[in-house]
Amino acid sequence: MENLSFNEILEAVNGRYLEYNGERKITYVETDTRKIKEGALFIALKGENFNGNKFADVALENGASAVIIDEIAFDVLKTKGLGNIIIVEDTRKALLDLAAYYRRKLDIKVVGITGSTGKTSTKDLVAAALSSKYKVFKTKGNFNNEVGVPLMIFSIDNSYDIAVLEMGMSNLGEIERLALAGKPDIAVITNVGMSHIENLKTRENILKAKMEITTGFNKENVLIINGENDLLKTISRKDYEVIKIGADDDYYDIKAKDIKICEDSVEFTVDESSFLVEQLGYHSVLNGLLAIAVGRKLGLSDKEINKGFKNIESTSMRLDVKEKNNNIIINDTYNASPDSMKAGIDVLMNLKKSYNIIIVGDMRELGDESYNAHKNVGEYAKEKGIDLLLTTGEYSRAYKDGFGESTVVFEDKESIVNYVKALDKNYAVLVKASRGSKFEEIVNNLI
Repeated sequence: MENLSFNEILEAVNGRYLEYNGERKITYVETDTRKIKEGALFIALKGENFNGNKFADVALENGASAVIIDEIAFDVLKTKGLGNIIIVEDTRKALLDLAAYYRRKLDIKVVGITGSTGKTSTKDLVAAALSSKYKVFKTKGNFNNEVGVPLMIFSIDNSYDIAVLEMGMSNLGEIERLALAGKPDIAVITNVGMSHIENLKTRENILKAKMEITTGFNKENVLIINGENDLLKTISRKDYEVIKIGADDDYYDIKAKDIKICEDSVEFTVDESSFLVEQLGYHSVLNGLLAIAVGRKLGLSDKEINKGFKNIESTSMRLDVKEKNNNIIINDTYNASPDSMKAGIDVLMNLKKSYNIIIVGDMRELGDESYNAHKNVGEYAKEKGIDLLLTTGEYSRAYKDGFGESTVVFEDKESIVNYVKALDKNYAVLVKASRGSKFEEIVNNLI
């Protein structure tokens, strides 16, 4: 992290000092008192079940150089001489405002990535592609919301050339605030599906929310989109450059040809250049094209991009293939939506094994579309030739209505594990559900 003076912090968050104990060096920003060490700037956040203001004194006692609060919920007298205390109207806004200020101090390029599905895989591919020429920072894990993105921004310093930031949302306005903080030079939208339709009601509103990533764009900025998505293909050129990617059709600015979907990778050509992406499924071709578009805009040759693809470091629990006792387990338990469910099924069937199972759970935040979305995934699995569907959760009936009699509904995850372990045949299985279902517990008991 680059140095921030206390006056800079005060200006950035529009705050006032409650306690000042001299200039102290700040080496990182933290919102969790359990991770506080010497040199921290602690920002006290509030949620439904917690209030960080109550622990600001603990942060100072543990060595924090300063704390930012929006409520006095501790004994200020006990913190005399320990560090500096800044009070603001809203610490969540202060976190974003300070990140935006800090971003302006960084002499780097930023690539912002959003989309209903594929954000993380595309982030990993973009970072890998750029790594052959540049020092690249990328979002860690799932730090893609209004707390995580600022913390990622504070983790960057000017030793990096490029930062690749994943930006998620659950409602309108969120990505706009992230874009104002991260100020991307290049924005990528992977697709517009049904994730968060419970809050946003229509896919058109989801598109509107995703397009907030272009907040503040001008003629120097670039938007790169998946032109195969029915809604994204409607985006026309504005006062900034728009690049559309896709397969075969001359309609696309960057298009893949000679596509080969292999068991452990995808291969394709773009403008006579050959590319190999060690990720699974047709969607990895599209994600690869998005990364190629970013690489080209940032001055990399196709040879350098393809070389960078070999450096891929994939985030865990996303189409992670394991093998045990001649059985194949695909761990894709990080999250789930109708589009990513179908992509996972495609990957499973491409393995060309004799007996294919999917273990699926609830997909969250689909609102009134929930029953039909789960039923449709069941229908898709049947159409693709899945042999057995195992499920537990609120929407088990919907899966069965779509998939039919080869569905087995269980009371809990443990029962699914016991059932699979008792099978007397070798299998390939996809395990997938929304994060809250914790289906990684199934994977851990099968491998």
